[in-house]
Amino acid sequence: MKNVACSDNLNLMDMGDGVLPARELVRRGLTRQRIQALTRRGDLIHIGRGLYSRPNATVTENHTLAQICARAPHGVVCLLSALQFHNLTTQNPAQVWLMIDRHARTPKLEYPPLRVVRSGDDALTAGVEEHVIEGVKVRVTSLPRTVVDCFKYRNKIGLDIALEALKEYLRSPHPDRSSLHHFARMNRVERVMQPYLEALAV
Repeated sequence: MKNVACSDNLNLMDMGDGVLPARELVRRGLTRQRIQALTRRGDLIHIGRGLYSRPNATVTENHTLAQICARAPHGVVCLLSALQFHNLTTQNPAQVWLMIDRHARTPKLEYPPLRVVRSGDDALTAGVEEHVIEGVKVRVTSLPRTVVDCFKYRNKIGLDIALEALKEYLRSPHPDRSSLHHFARMNRVERVMQPYLEALAV
């Protein structure tokens, strides 16, 4: 048993101290039975459906995004959650906003609460950045893409939030107006945004 325990501990050490999806633990050589035994022993903490972490793991301010993307690796953090990630809003969304393919199943999560936006293939790749949070690859819409998305989905999040995002982005050190126009054309909101861009022109 000691050899098995030592082997388990080595496996866990190799995996870092972030969010550990059950499928990744299995891929690294742990059986479902061993995962359950390690959880009972306290070497793993069950943090959500199919998600584990090591005891005393470092938890960042974006922990919920890591949890979501560990379960939905093809999803894209968007809208209010992307604004918060980029520090471009005073809003503190009660739900995580996630964009998924229009034909994909909605991820089943006990926590955190999820707000799903469905879109086509292009919207899931254009202007999408990849970050690593707690060992998990997290896909997030870029700053200009996020601002434009706020105008596209203004009926869902409110025009006031879209305007706040635009103002804050244009006040940032290096706003990229060409990218704003590009994504506005892609999302077909050029006419909606143009008056505000002209009014806020420096």
